[in-house]
Amino acid sequence: MPEPIMTAAEVGAYLDDVFPQVREGSTIIEAVGPMTATLRLPFMERNLRPGGTLSGPSMMALADYAMYAVILAHIGKVALAVTTNLNINFLRKPEPADIVAEARLLKLGRRLAVGEVTITQAGLDGPVAHVTSTYSIPPRN
Repeated sequence: MPEPIMTAAEVGAYLDDVFPQVREGSTIIEAVGPMTATLRLPFMERNLRPGGTLSGPSMMALADYAMYAVILAHIGKVALAVTTNLNINFLRKPEPADIVAEARLLKLGRRLAVGEVTITQAGLDGPVAHVTSTYSIPPRN
C-alpha cells in the first residue's frame, strides 16, 4: 500500500497557500496514512439547517476536501487535481456536533483517483453519511 509523501501538516500548509478559502481556519486535517486521511469539521452554527441538523452541503464539502487531502498526501503538490464525480448517501440525521471524515483511496492511478469517505460523529454508532468520489489528476510535465 503506497505511503503518503506529505504529512497532514504539510498538506494543510500547502492548502492554506493555494486554496485558503476551503479551510477558513476551521477544517482540521488530523492524520494521513497509507491511502487514508482523517479530517474534522468542528461544529459551527453556520453549518446548521432548519430542524437543527448539520447541512448536507457542509458534509459534502468535508468529504470532497478529505478526498483532495488524501490524494495530495500521496501525489504531492498538484493543485489542479479536480473532482469529476461525488455521490453521497445520507444515512442518519447528524447532530449539532463535530463531524469526522475518514477518506480511503480505492485506486490511485496516473490520471484518476477513486475513493470513499465515511462521515461519523463522536458519540454516535455508525456513519451519518457515505461518499464515493473520483478525481482527475492532471498529467505531469
